[in-house]
Amino acid sequence: MHPGAPPYDKPLVCSIIMPVLNEASRINDLINRLHIQESGDRVEIIVVDGDANGSTINGLASEHVRTLISDRGRSCQMNSGAAIAKGDILVFLHADTRLPADAFSLIRQAMSDVRVVGGAFDLGFDTGRRIFKVTEKYVYLRTRLTRIPFGDQVIFLRRTYFEDIGGYRAIPLMEDVDLMKRIRRRGDHIAIIPQKVLTSTRRYETEGILYCTLRNWALQSLYACGVPPEFLAKWYKS
Repeated sequence: MHPGAPPYDKPLVCSIIMPVLNEASRINDLINRLHIQESGDRVEIIVVDGDANGSTINGLASEHVRTLISDRGRSCQMNSGAAIAKGDILVFLHADTRLPADAFSLIRQAMSDVRVVGGAFDLGFDTGRRIFKVTEKYVYLRTRLTRIPFGDQVIFLRRTYFEDIGGYRAIPLMEDVDLMKRIRRRGDHIAIIPQKVLTSTRRYETEGILYCTLRNWALQSLYACGVPPEFLAKWYKS
Protein backbone atom coordinates (compact mmCIF):
# COMPACT_ATOMS: atom_id res chain seq x y z
CA MET A 1 0.00 0.00 0.00
CA HIS A 2 1.29 3.46 -0.87
CA PRO A 3 1.95 5.49 2.33
CA GLY A 4 -0.60 8.09 1.30
CA ALA A 5 -3.36 5.68 0.30
CA PRO A 6 -6.50 5.97 2.46
CA PRO A 7 -8.08 2.92 4.08
CA TYR A 8 -10.84 1.18 2.16
CA ASP A 9 -13.63 2.48 4.42
CA LYS A 10 -12.76 6.17 4.07
CA PRO A 11 -14.75 8.18 1.50
CA LEU A 12 -12.40 9.71 -1.06
CA VAL A 13 -12.72 13.48 -1.35
CA CYS A 14 -11.79 15.02 -4.71
CA SER A 15 -10.18 18.45 -4.96
CA ILE A 16 -10.77 19.85 -8.45
CA ILE A 17 -7.99 22.29 -9.31
CA MET A 18 -8.72 24.52 -12.27
CA PRO A 19 -5.99 26.88 -13.57
CA VAL A 20 -7.61 29.74 -15.48
CA LEU A 21 -6.66 32.82 -17.46
CA ASN A 22 -9.16 35.16 -19.13
CA GLU A 23 -12.10 32.76 -18.69
CA ALA A 24 -14.60 35.20 -17.16
CA SER A 25 -17.17 34.57 -19.90
CA ARG A 26 -17.13 30.80 -19.34
CA ILE A 27 -16.27 30.22 -15.71
CA ASN A 28 -19.78 30.17 -14.25
CA ASP A 29 -21.03 27.63 -16.78
CA LEU A 30 -18.01 25.46 -15.98
CA ILE A 31 -18.60 25.66 -12.23
CA ASN A 32 -22.34 25.04 -12.55
CA ARG A 33 -21.64 21.91 -14.58
CA LEU A 34 -19.30 20.62 -11.88
CA HIS A 35 -21.86 21.32 -9.16
CA ILE A 36 -24.42 19.29 -11.09
CA GLN A 37 -22.01 16.39 -11.41
CA GLU A 38 -20.84 16.39 -7.80
CA SER A 39 -21.67 18.39 -4.69
CA GLY A 40 -21.43 18.17 -0.92
CA ASP A 41 -18.45 17.36 1.25
CA ARG A 42 -16.94 14.79 -1.15
CA VAL A 43 -15.62 17.44 -3.51
CA GLU A 44 -14.04 20.89 -3.40
CA ILE A 45 -13.46 23.21 -6.34
CA ILE A 46 -10.37 25.42 -6.41
CA VAL A 47 -10.03 28.03 -9.16
CA VAL A 48 -6.54 29.47 -9.56
CA ASP A 49 -6.38 32.68 -11.59
CA GLY A 50 -3.15 33.48 -13.42
CA ASP A 51 -4.21 37.11 -13.88
CA ALA A 52 -2.87 39.34 -11.10
CA ASN A 53 -6.13 41.32 -11.24
CA GLY A 54 -8.26 38.19 -10.78
CA SER A 55 -10.35 38.90 -13.87
CA THR A 56 -11.79 35.38 -13.94
CA ILE A 57 -12.43 34.72 -10.26
CA ASN A 58 -13.94 38.19 -9.79
CA GLY A 59 -16.80 37.08 -12.01
CA LEU A 60 -17.62 33.92 -10.07
CA ALA A 61 -21.25 33.67 -8.97
CA SER A 62 -20.92 30.56 -6.78
CA GLU A 63 -19.87 30.84 -3.14
CA HIS A 64 -18.95 27.15 -3.02
CA VAL A 65 -15.62 27.65 -4.73
CA ARG A 66 -12.20 28.32 -3.26
CA THR A 67 -10.21 30.90 -5.19
CA LEU A 68 -6.71 32.30 -5.28
CA ILE A 69 -4.42 34.30 -7.51
CA SER A 70 -1.11 32.81 -8.56
CA ASP A 71 1.80 33.69 -10.77
CA ARG A 72 0.86 32.99 -14.38
CA GLY A 73 1.77 29.58 -15.74
CA ARG A 74 -0.13 26.31 -15.61
CA SER A 75 2.42 24.44 -13.47
CA CYS A 76 2.62 27.28 -10.94
CA GLN A 77 -1.16 27.67 -10.82
CA MET A 78 -1.77 23.96 -10.33
CA ASN A 79 0.88 23.70 -7.62
CA SER A 80 -0.66 26.69 -5.85
CA GLY A 81 -4.08 25.06 -5.94
CA ALA A 82 -2.70 21.75 -4.71
CA ALA A 83 -1.00 23.51 -1.78
CA ILE A 84 -4.36 24.54 -0.30
CA ALA A 85 -6.33 21.44 -1.31
CA LYS A 86 -7.89 19.32 1.43
CA GLY A 87 -9.05 16.34 -0.62
CA ASP A 88 -7.57 12.86 -0.89
CA ILE A 89 -7.41 13.09 -4.69
CA LEU A 90 -6.24 16.06 -6.75
CA VAL A 91 -8.06 16.42 -10.08
CA PHE A 92 -6.36 18.85 -12.47
CA LEU A 93 -9.02 20.16 -14.84
CA HIS A 94 -8.39 22.51 -17.76
CA ALA A 95 -11.03 25.18 -18.24
CA ASP A 96 -11.78 24.04 -21.80
CA THR A 97 -12.42 20.40 -20.85
CA ARG A 98 -15.67 18.71 -19.82
CA LEU A 99 -15.75 15.64 -17.62
CA PRO A 100 -18.03 12.65 -18.28
CA ALA A 101 -21.16 12.64 -16.12
CA ASP A 102 -19.89 9.88 -13.81
CA ALA A 103 -16.30 11.14 -13.70
CA PHE A 104 -15.94 11.25 -9.93
CA SER A 105 -17.37 7.79 -9.42
CA LEU A 106 -14.94 6.51 -12.04
CA ILE A 107 -12.01 8.26 -10.35
CA ARG A 108 -12.93 6.87 -6.93
CA GLN A 109 -13.34 3.41 -8.40
CA ALA A 110 -9.89 3.58 -9.99
CA MET A 111 -8.32 4.89 -6.79
CA SER A 112 -9.91 2.19 -4.64
CA ASP A 113 -6.97 0.08 -5.79
CA VAL A 114 -4.27 1.14 -3.33
CA ARG A 115 -1.56 0.24 -5.85
CA VAL A 116 -2.75 3.06 -8.12
CA VAL A 117 -1.26 6.50 -7.45
CA GLY A 118 -3.30 8.37 -10.04
CA GLY A 119 -4.43 8.35 -13.62
CA ALA A 120 -6.28 10.14 -16.39
CA PHE A 121 -9.11 9.70 -18.92
CA ASP A 122 -9.14 9.00 -22.61
CA LEU A 123 -9.30 12.11 -24.78
CA GLY A 124 -12.24 13.27 -26.84
CA PHE A 125 -13.14 16.50 -28.62
CA ASP A 126 -16.43 18.39 -28.56
CA THR A 127 -16.92 17.99 -32.31
CA GLY A 128 -17.80 15.28 -34.78
CA ARG A 129 -15.24 16.34 -37.39
CA ARG A 130 -13.32 13.37 -38.76
CA ILE A 131 -9.83 14.83 -38.31
CA PHE A 132 -10.34 15.01 -34.55
CA LYS A 133 -11.41 11.37 -34.47
CA VAL A 134 -8.00 10.53 -35.94
CA THR A 135 -6.34 12.53 -33.16
CA GLU A 136 -8.42 10.72 -30.55
CA LYS A 137 -7.23 7.34 -31.85
CA TYR A 138 -3.63 8.54 -31.89
CA VAL A 139 -3.90 9.72 -28.25
CA TYR A 140 -5.57 6.43 -27.27
CA LEU A 141 -2.65 4.43 -28.65
CA ARG A 142 0.03 6.83 -27.39
CA THR A 143 -1.34 6.78 -23.86
CA ARG A 144 -1.41 3.02 -23.64
CA LEU A 145 2.01 2.55 -25.20
CA THR A 146 3.81 5.20 -23.16
CA ARG A 147 1.65 5.35 -20.00
CA ILE A 148 2.09 9.15 -20.23
CA PRO A 149 -1.29 10.89 -20.45
CA PHE A 150 -1.29 14.65 -21.07
CA GLY A 151 -2.97 17.38 -19.06
CA ASP A 152 -5.98 17.69 -21.38
CA GLN A 153 -6.86 14.11 -20.35
CA VAL A 154 -7.54 15.36 -16.78
CA ILE A 155 -4.72 13.99 -14.65
CA PHE A 156 -5.64 12.96 -11.12
CA LEU A 157 -3.32 11.90 -8.27
CA ARG A 158 -3.40 11.08 -4.59
CA ARG A 159 -2.62 14.34 -2.81
CA THR A 160 0.03 12.81 -0.55
CA TYR A 161 1.72 11.19 -3.54
CA PHE A 162 1.72 14.48 -5.46
CA GLU A 163 3.42 16.10 -2.47
CA ASP A 164 5.92 13.23 -2.18
CA ILE A 165 7.14 13.65 -5.75
CA GLY A 166 7.37 17.43 -5.54
CA GLY A 167 4.35 18.38 -7.66
CA TYR A 168 4.69 19.86 -11.11
CA ARG A 169 8.11 21.13 -12.12
CA ALA A 170 8.23 24.90 -12.71
CA ILE A 171 8.57 24.82 -16.48
CA PRO A 172 6.54 26.81 -19.04
CA LEU A 173 5.48 23.81 -21.11
CA MET A 174 5.32 20.01 -20.92
CA GLU A 175 4.84 20.05 -17.15
CA ASP A 176 2.29 17.24 -17.53
CA VAL A 177 4.67 15.05 -19.55
CA ASP A 178 7.49 15.71 -17.09
CA LEU A 179 5.27 14.69 -14.17
CA MET A 180 4.12 11.48 -15.81
CA LYS A 181 7.65 10.54 -16.85
CA ARG A 182 8.78 10.85 -13.23
CA ILE A 183 5.92 8.60 -12.14
CA ARG A 184 6.85 6.04 -14.80
CA ARG A 185 10.52 6.09 -13.80
CA ARG A 186 9.50 5.31 -10.23
CA GLY A 187 7.61 2.28 -11.46
CA ASP A 188 4.34 3.46 -9.93
CA HIS A 189 0.94 2.51 -11.33
CA ILE A 190 -1.59 4.81 -12.99
CA ALA A 191 -5.09 4.03 -14.27
CA ILE A 192 -6.31 5.06 -17.71
CA ILE A 193 -10.10 5.42 -17.55
CA PRO A 194 -11.56 4.50 -20.97
CA GLN A 195 -14.39 7.05 -20.80
CA LYS A 196 -13.56 10.25 -22.68
CA VAL A 197 -13.29 13.79 -21.44
CA LEU A 198 -14.34 16.34 -24.06
CA THR A 199 -11.84 19.06 -24.89
CA SER A 200 -12.76 22.21 -26.78
CA THR A 201 -11.43 22.63 -30.30
CA ARG A 202 -11.29 26.43 -29.95
CA ARG A 203 -7.47 26.57 -30.11
CA TYR A 204 -7.49 24.41 -33.26
CA GLU A 205 -10.18 26.54 -34.87
CA THR A 206 -8.34 29.76 -34.02
CA GLU A 207 -4.82 28.73 -34.99
CA GLY A 208 -5.74 26.36 -37.80
CA ILE A 209 -6.35 22.63 -37.44
CA LEU A 210 -3.43 21.42 -39.53
CA TYR A 211 -0.95 23.93 -38.11
CA CYS A 212 -2.01 23.26 -34.52
CA THR A 213 -1.84 19.47 -34.94
CA LEU A 214 1.58 19.48 -36.63
CA ARG A 215 2.93 22.05 -34.17
CA ASN A 216 1.84 19.92 -31.19
CA TRP A 217 3.41 16.78 -32.64
CA ALA A 218 6.63 18.67 -33.37
CA LEU A 219 6.82 20.07 -29.84
CA GLN A 220 6.22 16.63 -28.33
CA SER A 221 8.93 15.09 -30.53
CA LEU A 222 11.45 17.83 -29.80
CA TYR A 223 10.81 17.58 -26.07
CA ALA A 224 11.29 13.80 -26.23
CA CYS A 225 14.65 14.48 -27.92
CA GLY A 226 15.74 16.69 -25.05
CA VAL A 227 14.95 20.20 -26.30
CA PRO A 228 14.35 22.43 -23.21
CA PRO A 229 10.70 23.40 -22.58
CA GLU A 230 11.80 27.03 -22.14
CA PHE A 231 12.76 27.06 -25.83
CA LEU A 232 9.68 25.16 -26.97
CA ALA A 233 7.36 27.56 -25.14
CA LYS A 234 8.24 30.26 -27.70
CA TRP A 235 6.21 28.27 -30.25
CA TYR A 236 3.18 27.68 -28.07
CA LYS A 237 0.79 30.54 -27.40
CA SER A 238 -0.60 30.27 -23.85
